[in-house]
Parts: sequence; C-alpha cells; structure tokens
Amino acid sequence: MTGSRTAGALPIAERPHAAEGVAETPAVDSPYAWYVLVVLMGVYTLSWMDRTILSILAEDLKARFALTDAELGFLHGTAFGVFYALFGYPLGRLADRWKRIRLLSICIGIWSVMTMACGVVANVGQLITARIGVGIGEAAANPSAYSLLSDWFSRGRRGTALGIYSAGFYLGQGLAFAIGGLVLFHWAASFGDDGPFGLQGWQVAFFIVGLPGLAVAALVSSLREPRRGLSDGAQPAEERNIWPRFLDDVASVLPPFTFYQAARSGKATLVANVAAAMLTASCAGWLIGATGDRLQWIALGIGCYAAFSSAQMLRRRDPATFALTWRTPAFVHTMIGFGFASMLTLNMGFWTAPLALRSLPVDKATVGMVLGITAAVCGMAGVFLGGRLSDLMLRRFPAGRTYVGLASAVIPVPFVIGMCMTGSPWLFFLLNVPVVFVGIMWMAAGAATIQELVQPRMRGTASVTYFLVSTLLGAALGPYLVGKVSSATGSLATGVMAGLLAVPIACLSLWLAGRRVQAAEATKDERALAAMKGAGRG
Repeated sequence: MTGSRTAGALPIAERPHAAEGVAETPAVDSPYAWYVLVVLMGVYTLSWMDRTILSILAEDLKARFALTDAELGFLHGTAFGVFYALFGYPLGRLADRWKRIRLLSICIGIWSVMTMACGVVANVGQLITARIGVGIGEAAANPSAYSLLSDWFSRGRRGTALGIYSAGFYLGQGLAFAIGGLVLFHWAASFGDDGPFGLQGWQVAFFIVGLPGLAVAALVSSLREPRRGLSDGAQPAEERNIWPRFLDDVASVLPPFTFYQAARSGKATLVANVAAAMLTASCAGWLIGATGDRLQWIALGIGCYAAFSSAQMLRRRDPATFALTWRTPAFVHTMIGFGFASMLTLNMGFWTAPLALRSLPVDKATVGMVLGITAAVCGMAGVFLGGRLSDLMLRRFPAGRTYVGLASAVIPVPFVIGMCMTGSPWLFFLLNVPVVFVGIMWMAAGAATIQELVQPRMRGTASVTYFLVSTLLGAALGPYLVGKVSSATGSLATGVMAGLLAVPIACLSLWLAGRRVQAAEATKDERALAAMKGAGRG
C-alpha cells in the first residue's frame, strides 16, 4: 500500500541485525521507555533553566553592563539562538549517525559549564561569548531527545511522550524564575552589593542553575540506546565514516568553509552559494545602517546564510532527507508556522519578568516566585495537554496537530494585550495564566508533526532543520524586535504588543501546512526512494 506506515526506513542497504551495542529490549512503550522520558524531561528542564535565567537577571545585567533593551534582546535571543541553530545542523546530523546518549551527555556538560561561566564574566563581550557557548552546547539536546523518544514510543503515544518531554520547557522556566528571584532578593538583603569573594546575586544565580548539569550529564550517560526505527519496525543501515561526515557538516554551515564545500559540489552550486552570501551580506548591511545594531544583523545574517548552505549540502549528500524536508511544502510550512508561534512564547518567556518589574509595584522575589509557579504548573499542564490533545485531534482530523498550533497562537493574544495595559499586579499575574497554559500547546504538536513527515533515520536531521528555521524566526528575531521597539518608544509594553505581529503569519503558515500533511506523510517512502534513484543511489 502506498505510504504504508510499516514500511520503515528507505528499503535500501538495510541490514537484518541491529548495530553493535544497541539494545534490542526493553520494548516500545515499556516502563523503561517511560523512565527514559522522565530523565530526558529533566534534561530539557535543565536546558531551559540555563537559557531562561537571563530573564529574571535582566534588570541587574542591564545596570551592570549599561545595556539597552535591544541589546538585552540580542543577548537572550540572537546570541544564543543563532549559534544554537547554526551548530544544531551538524550536531543533529551527528545524532542520526552516532550514539545519541553519548552525544547528549557531552553537550549537557558543555552548556552547564558555559552557564557557570556567565557568572564570572567581566564585560559584555565575555557575556556574549558565554551565551554563545550555552547555545552551542544545547544544540544537540532536542535532536537527540526527539530521535530517542520517537524510537521508544509508538506513533499513537508519540505526541503524548513529546508533550511530557516538552513540559521541561516551563518547568525549567519556572525554576529559573523562582531560583533567580529568590537569590537576587536574599543575596542583596544579606550582603548588599558585594557578597563573599566580591560576588553579586546575579553571579551566584548563574552558578546555582549551571552546577546541577554535571550530575545530570552523568545520569544521562547511564541510559540505554534504543535501536533506530524500533517503534516503526525498521532497521536502517549502520552508519559509517561518521566523523569525516560530521566535519563536512560543520564546514557546511561555518563560513568561509562553506565556499569550499560548495565548490566540491560543482560550479553551479558555488555560484549559488556565493550569490546567497552576497545577498545576505547586503541585507544585513542595510539593516545595520537602518538600526545601528551591528551584532544583531551580522549574527542573524550568518544564521540565514548557514541555513541556505546546509540545505545545499543536504541536497547533495542526502537527497532523500532533502526531499522530505526542504522540498516538502508541508514540512516548510510547519517550520515557519510553528516558528512564528514560538516567537510569542519566547517573547513572553523573556520579557514578562522585566515588564512586571518596570510597570508594577512588586519586588524581584515576588515576581520570580509567582512567575515561577505559573510557569511550572500552568506551563507543564499546557504542554502536556497540548501533546495529548494533538494525539486526540490526529485521530479525528489528518491535520489535527496543526489545529492545536493555530489555537495556541491565537487564544493568548487578548490576554497579552491585557497584561501590557494593566497596572494591577494580581490582574497581570492572572492574565499570564492563559498566556502560559495555552501559549505552549503548540510545542508537542509541532515536534510530533515533523517526526511523522520523515523516515526514522532522518529524525535527528529533521528536528534540527525544524529548529534551525524556527529558532532563527522565534529566538533570533522575537526578543530583539520587542527590545528594539521598547528602546525606540520608551515603552516595553509597546514592544511586547508589537511582537504579536507574528501571530497572523503563524496562522497562515499552519493553515497551509494542515492542507498538506496527510498527503506528505502518506507518500514519504515513495518520494524518498525517488529522490535516491534520481541521484543515482537507488
């Protein structure tokens, strides 16, 4: 039958045995699979603690380093997001070839050390470098975890599993808000501006959220690696030449190595690559002249050019994966739609605490604790319900998951506007509840959608392609644009409301994705095989 879901991976070069050292048991949906899910949710919690802690510390960092709101947005979104997306491509490809457990444990250690490094920086340049390090370390987390969970859980429970995993998003945010707020308040009350060893509260907060990562890395390294395609009954071929291919993937996204990689593919590819670089540089130069924000547009320009280069190289090296990702309209619309949906989530995740501290008569401990509890309880419930709802909607409608994304993008809008207009602390915090609860429901729906549009062996690459685009849209643009409007108008509330312009774009893209996902999933095996044959690899 065309598009059979039991077809598994591309039926070429398959091997009847599992790769050496890969566990054949426990079974799919087993108790051990749920244990792995809990551990990976803890990893995701840790990652969001380390990236979100900057929000509650924003006012202290702004004062310490004389930052504008646009620079704060760059520091939180672009400096982290561009390099998270940039290195996500080679690390996601590595997750498709190497041991995902080992890769994940190494990267946890890297981002935890870089988070603690944020607490010892002496200037803005060092802080930016440390944030870039956090982004690079976290780049392997989602591709590895999505690929592992898609092997451990069957299709009917995959959305639920990814929803539980994604609950770490808000649990991490909640812990970051609560820990950061309490540390700032009590450190200042106990020691004033300078504590033991000359440390300030914001520095201690970075140490506290970063240190547990070293223990989590050790725990992750003890997990078992499932056989790829376990939940789909597939046995993809064992990968070879892993590290030379990884270095090629790194060179595919890092200028100027990208030009060499393009030249290896032929004159036409090189010309297209150089033209893309020149166009990106021209656009970045114009935006720098218009805004004066050099680092923002240089970094984002590099990210956009890297996305183009990675797509070029993917087309040459793995035409089947390219066919199911960049050449599939349903996949592209899913990336764009959920990417703009994430912009609202990321904007509110970073700017809610500064907005409350500037517009309401509340202290940092109160803001941190209330926002932390809201994020942990309502956010976790919302992301879990979103995953469960996406599974239920899928049973009734082929595009059910995208409907969840649409609702998640639209419903929070009036509540965000209310938060920006009120002067009442309790009304502000009350309005934030549906923003958090509903606003995150898109996450598991998007993750499950992109996993189902590709074959098992492609899941790491598909995840990182998805996050490459969605991160450039949501993280690298969203917080900066809010900060830029805030700096220009003198009103952070105006900046936050300006960020709502992402919602209609998200809705249009998700509607287009919903019209195509059923056909795209049904024909993925045939299209992958046709791409391989067309490239002479069938």
